[in-house]
Amino acid sequence: MAKEKHVSETPATQWLRKQRIPFTEHSYDYVDHGGASEAARQLGLDLHQVAKTLIMEDENAKPLIIVMHGDREVSTKNLARQTGAKKIAPCKPEVAQRHSGYLVGGTSPFATRKAMPVWIEAELLDYDIIYVNGGRRGYLVGVSPKDLVESLKARSVQAGLEKP
Repeated sequence: MAKEKHVSETPATQWLRKQRIPFTEHSYDYVDHGGASEAARQLGLDLHQVAKTLIMEDENAKPLIIVMHGDREVSTKNLARQTGAKKIAPCKPEVAQRHSGYLVGGTSPFATRKAMPVWIEAELLDYDIIYVNGGRRGYLVGVSPKDLVESLKARSVQAGLEKP
């Protein structure tokens, strides 16, 4: 399943250890624009259980994080309605990197540079373990979604859309 090789610490894994949150490490060969589907394919994971971490912003350019199934898109209209915003849109990659401190493709919801509200697709809470980026391209961590919610004060939303 996952490659057994040592992975150096990231701000996300340091934060997880400091919070005493158990996690598993899963490295894969990063492919540009491969996203969650490439990670799931290489690691033999269910794509619905692999979550992508997206940095978005509201109409006032206030950033937020949405953790979404790897095989779904985010309905920005539904997300805005459920978060109380008038409008939500994805951040440009350089803006997302400035907010999170992570390269796009390696964005983790943990230990972001700027504190941001975190939202998680409700259906991800049904899993015992979900796989999110560990703070580096080609690196996922397996964590309990309940630990993610408790440690990040994440709130659930229903904003996932089937990809066409």
